[in-house]
Amino acid sequence: MLSKSNPYLREANLIGGKWVPADSGKTIDVTNPATGLKLGTVPKSGAAETRRAVEAAHVAFQTFRKTTALERSKLLRKLADALMDNQQALAELLTMEQGKSLTEAKGEVASSAAYVQWFAEEARRTYGDVVPSPWADRRILVTREPVGVIAAITPWNFPSSMLARKIGPAIAAGCTAVVKPASQTPYSGLAWGALAEEVGIPAGVVNVVTGSAAEIGDELTANPLVKKITFTGSTEVGKVLMAKAAGTVKKVSMELGGNAPFLVFDDADLDRAVEGAITAKYRNSGQTCVCTNRFFVQAGIYDKFVEKLAAASNRLKVGPGLDDGVQQGPLIDDKAVEKVEELIADATTKGGKVVAGGKRHSLGGSFFEPTVISGAKPQMRFMKEEIFGPVAPVFRFDTEAEAVALANDTEYGLACYFYTGDLGRAFRVMEGLKYGMVGVNEGLITTPEAPFGGVKESGLGREGGHQGIEDYLDTKYVCIGGLGL
Repeated sequence: MLSKSNPYLREANLIGGKWVPADSGKTIDVTNPATGLKLGTVPKSGAAETRRAVEAAHVAFQTFRKTTALERSKLLRKLADALMDNQQALAELLTMEQGKSLTEAKGEVASSAAYVQWFAEEARRTYGDVVPSPWADRRILVTREPVGVIAAITPWNFPSSMLARKIGPAIAAGCTAVVKPASQTPYSGLAWGALAEEVGIPAGVVNVVTGSAAEIGDELTANPLVKKITFTGSTEVGKVLMAKAAGTVKKVSMELGGNAPFLVFDDADLDRAVEGAITAKYRNSGQTCVCTNRFFVQAGIYDKFVEKLAAASNRLKVGPGLDDGVQQGPLIDDKAVEKVEELIADATTKGGKVVAGGKRHSLGGSFFEPTVISGAKPQMRFMKEEIFGPVAPVFRFDTEAEAVALANDTEYGLACYFYTGDLGRAFRVMEGLKYGMVGVNEGLITTPEAPFGGVKESGLGREGGHQGIEDYLDTKYVCIGGLGL
């Protein structure tokens, strides 16, 4: 069980400033993926509770929308400070329910604070325009206004930072929010409600509801008081939410699935490429939408790269996230392990060779060995399916054009990475890759200052950068006439 002394442990919904159970009294068990043991429970809520949360957010919006950008900026600065002041407690909560190492969890809390800080600054930069008028007696103004109530649905792999990217710009813009965290990792989401209370964010501005994804999602997409849906998760679910949101023509921003390629050319710094590969592949046990899914390595250095990647993978320390020095925790559940095993079996039957790992870890449970597979081929399932686990399939290529074509051979377009020492090639390949984010000689590129998001079936909209607040604002054109000039 979780220590009840953790100041941010909440086991109730936050609706209109009150912590309440589900109407039915039913709950969902939350387990620690490192041990399989029950941590506690959260409400199993549905449509009725969600509707009340939306209504509370709508009432709060009538007042909150009138606050100044400076006031909202100050609230967000307090929120960022609260995140960092309580980094350890929040990270422990995150590790217990999600499984990632405490080091990674502390990094995620720090990233959350950085996003909130960024949007505290962006709150004061939602500029409008005075447009030169074609009429002598009229003036044209363009202003930006908050869209209203937003609904945020977040995944289990980054249960804190995904909310930072949604709650941060919502508050900055003057919106109010209803949040639905993933049922596997609800405590980090509920902690945001506790933090909002602590720093003085008005009741009803941030509401958090846990429970049935289908019932809560249906209410959020159908309720006309919700003006925007922001979702991070699978492309499959994103498409369903987009279709349902169309009924009331809501704004949508979607950060969906990925199939990230990692290209290594003969002229790359090999050691730097391997270091970047470890970061880009095994962060959060491979359970991120921007994790490398396919490695493409040029023939001239293929064998050396595989050898070095396998050696580095074997050195990773696997274990419970709270243990000292752990670099890779468990996968989220047994279903995730089974998917990884299926993909490895598919690869080996088609000629792939396991050169590191390849099986469940001796620790048992949902721990899995960091795995490298050489001889990967386009007909393997890795080529099209998102792995979401610690498996690195390595494909061989000969020419630059071939590498770019293989990298682009997917309906996804979120993140990609490539390593080269040739400046001309860097520009050619960067411009040839059809992805929303490109890392050149870098394996970790996410930062609040840059727009995060994809193209093709990897989503719509951007989180972070000055672009990150735009989907939370409506543009209004005002024509002022009769000036008698």
